[in-house]
Amino acid sequence: MPGTLPRFPSLPRGVTMPALLNSLPRGINPPSLPRGITMPSMPTLPSLPSMPRGVTIPSLPRGVSLPRAVAMPAVTEAPRRLLQDCCSVLDHQTPGGLCGCCWALRPRYKRLVDNIFPEDPEEGLVKANMEKLTFFALSAPEKLDRIAAYLSERLTRELNRHRYGYVCIAMEAMEQLLLACHCQSINLLVESFLSTLRLLLEADKPHLHILATNSFVKFANIEEDTPSYHRSYDFFVSRFSEMCHSDHEDLDTRNKIRVSGIRGLQGVVRKTVDDELQVNIWEPRHMEQIVPALLVNLHGLFSAFPSLFSGSPAEQTEVCFRELLCRAAYGHINNAIKPVLMHLDSHSLWQGRGFAVQCFQIIMYSIQSQHSHLVIQQLLGHLDANSRSPASVRAGIVEVLSEAAVIEATGSVGPTVLEVFNTLLRQLRQSVDYQLTGYYDNAGKHKTSSIEEKKLQDAVIKTIGSFANTLPIYQRSEVMLFIMGKIPVPGIYPALGSPNSGFEGSRMIQVMLLKSLLQVSEHYESSNLLTALPSSFLEPLLSFTLMEDPEIRLLVLSILTSLIDRRHNASRLTTASLAFDVSSLEMKEDRCSRQDNLFMRKHAQRLYRHVYLASREENSGRSHYQALFTLLAVLSVELANEEVVVDLIRLILALQEMTLSNQECLSVFNRCGIHALCAAFLNLLSQLGPPPTLHQHITQVIESREKDAPHLLPEVVFCDKPRLPEGELKVDEALLFIQSKICEALAGSSYSTHCERFNTPYTPQLTEEDRLSKRKSIGDAVSLQVDMELPFCPDTPQTEQITFETLKNAIEDRGVVEEEERRKRMEVVERFQTAPFEEIAAHCGARTSLLQSKLNQVFELIIRPPPSPSGHSAPRSTPVYEMKFPDLCVY
Repeated sequence: MPGTLPRFPSLPRGVTMPALLNSLPRGINPPSLPRGITMPSMPTLPSLPSMPRGVTIPSLPRGVSLPRAVAMPAVTEAPRRLLQDCCSVLDHQTPGGLCGCCWALRPRYKRLVDNIFPEDPEEGLVKANMEKLTFFALSAPEKLDRIAAYLSERLTRELNRHRYGYVCIAMEAMEQLLLACHCQSINLLVESFLSTLRLLLEADKPHLHILATNSFVKFANIEEDTPSYHRSYDFFVSRFSEMCHSDHEDLDTRNKIRVSGIRGLQGVVRKTVDDELQVNIWEPRHMEQIVPALLVNLHGLFSAFPSLFSGSPAEQTEVCFRELLCRAAYGHINNAIKPVLMHLDSHSLWQGRGFAVQCFQIIMYSIQSQHSHLVIQQLLGHLDANSRSPASVRAGIVEVLSEAAVIEATGSVGPTVLEVFNTLLRQLRQSVDYQLTGYYDNAGKHKTSSIEEKKLQDAVIKTIGSFANTLPIYQRSEVMLFIMGKIPVPGIYPALGSPNSGFEGSRMIQVMLLKSLLQVSEHYESSNLLTALPSSFLEPLLSFTLMEDPEIRLLVLSILTSLIDRRHNASRLTTASLAFDVSSLEMKEDRCSRQDNLFMRKHAQRLYRHVYLASREENSGRSHYQALFTLLAVLSVELANEEVVVDLIRLILALQEMTLSNQECLSVFNRCGIHALCAAFLNLLSQLGPPPTLHQHITQVIESREKDAPHLLPEVVFCDKPRLPEGELKVDEALLFIQSKICEALAGSSYSTHCERFNTPYTPQLTEEDRLSKRKSIGDAVSLQVDMELPFCPDTPQTEQITFETLKNAIEDRGVVEEEERRKRMEVVERFQTAPFEEIAAHCGARTSLLQSKLNQVFELIIRPPPSPSGHSAPRSTPVYEMKFPDLCVY
């Protein structure tokens, strides 16, 4: 169109007119403007403000000069070039043309930062220019905050323009500056660095999250010389925890995000745990985010992707979890363990031997050994808190406790050792109540089964043994005494447990506590039996050998055997046999020690008595006689001397005599079992030191039994289908062990000095234990208390008048009287079970006062002088207990 100016093509970006003119070949001139067209006047540039006094324009870098101003070839090109120069300035690129002086006037740190960015982001960071920027930052550390702010500004702009290549370059530059600036001014860089990371983590691109996490991990590994008072890592804790829960559709991307989140949490822990001025990472609000995030990955990969464990989030999670726990101090353990318990509760992970056990194995192996008892206490408290939970949950917690006790390496579970066993025993008692009632709550809404409760009880018993094995010897003795104090002892604690459980509950508690005691005693090793079996422990333990329950008697025999067996021979002596090889036993080389002799002198007769009484129980089976054989064999191996051997032979002869007596109500099996027990034990004892002539007599009797009476030998009696004679058992004298022949065999040896003891047959002395042994019912156990409840008048003399009516009443049926006595006994039992402690104490105090008044009357009768023949009473002498001695009297 006429009047329209011709349009010239625009120059490429970054190419100026002078450069274009200089590039033309010599002799070629640019075309002149058409006639009638003049060059428009150049736009007026705004005047620059004057520089303050003392401030000079910085010189240009060496080799860099300002381009010369040239005339524009066209009228419309000038505004276009002006716009391009302005865009170049805004893009922080090297400008050309008339506005080139603007870039030269920019601060040097900005020009150095701009130079590290290449034209193509795929080329990566310009290393030469990065070295210049690093040198400048080290030379002028006061400019670090400006450099960091400018880098953050550039990164933000590139991020908004989705130019992620330049974003990666900016982050790489910031990382290199952080690694290079190990000086006090690094705090100037950190704030901008952390704000940049927040910006990247808030984006919706997974690769930016990974980029930010990698940068944060590098920053976390830097050891700073100066503390910082104003940093906050709350955002990073929450964001990294959120990344650990990523549910991205792509499995590979999800794993990468989770691994990045775990590494980020690991970096936060490393950065904050050793600096007291930083945020306290052990606070509950942080632990409640970190620990569940780790456990989700640990459990998810264990269960769902076991084949991907290597290099998966689970592997990184375990490393991070271990590092977190190993850095925990004494006051931080509880805050770290509580979220673990909450996570297992909320996801129902206690059932079965699975993730909960693996999790606490990691915990116990990672924390410092001196802090491991805190984990045990946390688990015990959690077990109490779940006392009304299903049996499977309680059993899972107990299983974890057992595994944690095995890992416990310090030999102690803290200052409250007995509290651990008290909690476990309380769980046993509650489990018995739940098993008998069928519900694990008082309201009767949640049912439970006997099978589940028995599994829990077995787990608790196993855990008690595991705990006891981690303790030193002296503490195991205390634990055994503690458990013994919890067992219902006959005549002292007639019923233990809730009123709902009744007598059956007491029996079940006795069985389970004795099983717990057996678990502790199996691994108990002590060189001094006086310490292992003190009177306070041995007497109540032996009283259980008089119980009617065969299971209780068998447990007591096993406990005694395990405590006496210090050389571990019991496992070789479990079967009573005549073909036993003594050479397989681990015999002692020296004589009995002084402590062993003292123990036998103090407790031997009590042991023999209970063996004698336990062998004649009607409901004793094959296992009971084998347990008696093992106990006697262990006694002869561990504690035998001349006197003990003679007493053991006397005991065997007394047992043999008991089987021949018609006064004992023994079955044929019991009589044959005792004969077999005597034969097996004497055959073993005759090979342990007595003269060979004794072994010859024992062998002769055994051979006679093999021919004429095989039912008197252990191989025939102690089998699945014993061959017993029909009718009454008749034993010839040739089939018996003769006392006179045994004395002849022992004559002329070191045993002959004690042979005179054979002249006195062994007869067990009946003591108060027999009356307090619950022979028929638990009501008989409180007969002593009933006797104290009978009406008593101190003023009336208690003399019994034997008359015709007395004899008549003795002959008549006393069923009504016995029923009344039984009712009174049950009332006493119920009172001691249900009455409050204050009422029982007041009642006992009243009876004590009554007894004291009666004693005073007796003392008066004792110290009263006899009447004088003359009728005058002699002067009363002062009793010894009323005499007052001088203070300086020498006693």
